[in-house]
Amino acid sequence: MPPAKLRFKTIHYDPDKNVITILDQTRLPGRESYLRLKSAADLHRAIRNLNLRGAPLIGVAAAYGIVLVRKNHGIRPTDRAADYLARARPTAVNLSWSVERMKRKLRSPQNSFFDLYREARAIESEDVSACRRIGTYGNRLIRSGMNILVHCNAGALATTGIGTALGVLYTARAAGKKFTVYAGETRPLLQGARLTTWELTRCGISTYTICDSMAAYFMPEINLILVGADRIAANGDTANKIGTLGLAIIARYNGVPLYVCAPVSSFDPRLRTGADIPIEVRPDCEMKRFNRRRIVAEGAGILNPAFDVTPGRLLSGIITEKLILRPPFEKSISRLIAHSLSPGF
Repeated sequence: MPPAKLRFKTIHYDPDKNVITILDQTRLPGRESYLRLKSAADLHRAIRNLNLRGAPLIGVAAAYGIVLVRKNHGIRPTDRAADYLARARPTAVNLSWSVERMKRKLRSPQNSFFDLYREARAIESEDVSACRRIGTYGNRLIRSGMNILVHCNAGALATTGIGTALGVLYTARAAGKKFTVYAGETRPLLQGARLTTWELTRCGISTYTICDSMAAYFMPEINLILVGADRIAANGDTANKIGTLGLAIIARYNGVPLYVCAPVSSFDPRLRTGADIPIEVRPDCEMKRFNRRRIVAEGAGILNPAFDVTPGRLLSGIITEKLILRPPFEKSISRLIAHSLSPGF
């Protein structure tokens, strides 16, 4: 569970009412409000519109979305709904991973509503546990007095637990360590400024927001960078929120270690390199206006990729719920995937 001051639920499924309730992240930090989703179309729209976001969280959400459809429909309509949800966002592999896991259950003899509900709850429980264990491993890297840079939001808002990158910070704070966090604002939708600062300040963690373009200026005083991941290829190339690649390049120039924090479900060993990762392109409207005012001149084109890919060679390590992976990542990731298939690992 999140720290005491973060007592919110990013998602909750009520099996009796057959409704998914989510914290509407588009309203933060100004207003903590919730949306009730009653169909696969509602959930698909919420994922696309970023009412809920974060790779682990949308994986859990898709699992409950499949349960929601199965409550009142047969296997074929549920299977179609699963494919529909899988297309909501293309880059985060946790989404397709969760959908495929639920579809395997749907194809098995144990495919009733209650069977699928138990599977979705297991996916959520595993996410909570993974976040906690990532925090435990990552805590080993934190020392009191550090200045730590984070990008986008890889916290409790992006998961059903304490988060990945921010989960490391919450664990370190609980261990009595004191440090300062620099949160990149994360244009164009300000997930860092709006969401990360909302989480960290509620927990009393010293936090500064900086514009994304200020990273190089502040990098000489940064000791560590922690980021999340939406998909990790077999060689360690990592897709994360746009701007991560630039941070990695600046960090390498300044000798600052950068760690990716992600559960095993974020790895996609089918992809040899990051060049194979599909990159989502978001709508123009996200950049045309700011605070409801147009900020791009008429006639100017807009390019709005949601993610970039950081080469594995620029990473110091990848913090998972199993262990901290070190280069060469081709070998360490291969061992991780192989061992993760073994019971008890």
